[in-house]
Amino acid sequence: MSSARLLESQTSDEDNEDIERRPHQSHSRSCSNNTTPTHPPHPMVRKGGVARRICLIGGALFLLLVALCYLTLSGDTRLGGSEDSEEGSHHGLDSMNFRPLNETVHICSESYEDRRQFMQDKPQSDYVQLPVIYFVTPTYPRREQIPELTRLAHTLLHIPRLHWLVADDQEKCNDYMDTLLYRFGMPFTHMVSPMPSKFRNEKPAPRGVANRRAALQWIRQHNLTNGILYFGDDDNTYDLRLFSEIRKTQRVSMFPVGLIADYGVSGPVVRKGKVVAFLDSWVAGRRWPVDMAGFAVNLEYMAQYPYVNMPYKPGYEEDLFLRSIGLQMNLIEPRGNNCTEILVWHTQTKSKKLGMVRLESKYLDDRSNLGALLHNLKLMGVTSTTESEGRNALISKNGRENPHSKILS
Repeated sequence: MSSARLLESQTSDEDNEDIERRPHQSHSRSCSNNTTPTHPPHPMVRKGGVARRICLIGGALFLLLVALCYLTLSGDTRLGGSEDSEEGSHHGLDSMNFRPLNETVHICSESYEDRRQFMQDKPQSDYVQLPVIYFVTPTYPRREQIPELTRLAHTLLHIPRLHWLVADDQEKCNDYMDTLLYRFGMPFTHMVSPMPSKFRNEKPAPRGVANRRAALQWIRQHNLTNGILYFGDDDNTYDLRLFSEIRKTQRVSMFPVGLIADYGVSGPVVRKGKVVAFLDSWVAGRRWPVDMAGFAVNLEYMAQYPYVNMPYKPGYEEDLFLRSIGLQMNLIEPRGNNCTEILVWHTQTKSKKLGMVRLESKYLDDRSNLGALLHNLKLMGVTSTTESEGRNALISKNGRENPHSKILS
């Protein structure tokens, strides 16, 4: 029973006592004209009533205090910490006033058909017993986006029973990306899930969170409880052995990630085949100081936690996600030869601003390849053309720059 209801019920009991007294008091007054005045109540009676009220009010206040303590502690438990401001973000709400975050997810295209021919030259029926790996890749528009996804795809092409979830941080679908993903021939889902506007001006911004949350939503909507979840960034480098390792995950598996921060590595400390601690150069109060690429989760285990999610808190996404699935140290399965091998590297491509080619539009027709080439590069987000900005595009022959008109007319 809530404290408010308890107080209400106690007040009602006192009111009932007053109602019971009133007929007697009224009768006493009506008789006072005809009989001798009645004596006032005995002092002990008054003291007893006051004491009862004090007891009841004190008890109610105590219960209210207990309820408040419980709510506070249970809130921390849900988040796995004491950061009250993250609770709203963790559950998809504005952490300041608990309003929805206006997250949007749109499925651009998807395919469940596997048209790949594997190097092992085995029929696909030989792989049907393997659990599916749901490989979640958050990505965002930039000059390097399509090259990064192409490189990653040619790793994933070797992996049977894999569904690639590509979540793009933009408002509209990219038709070129749809075509690209379909051309690879593996099962995929392409979705757009832009970061909510309230986070875009934060430094640092929680990049990739909206995309991973969208993938988690997709998994929930499809009621998937058989398979392995893995978060794989588009710029990481993956050893093919990683996929065989994570496919064996029963609950949560972990493994070291190379090229992380000051130590050049982040991962579990293992003794006698059990994870006992973590090696990472940035702890910052994190219970699970691991990289996003350093763990995999069995979907059957994750399904026990229907409110699993990832908060918009830069640097703490992995920690709070793992807390939300009730992870305990004794549940962690060390992979990569007891965490002695690096199976994934946190490589990062140096990013440059969008390229610009100054060339008159009359030279972008079918008289040369340049029109089609530059059009495709624009679709990829790699470069753009202009007729007025910057220096004229250099076109050379025999080591010398030539006028556009000489080569292209």
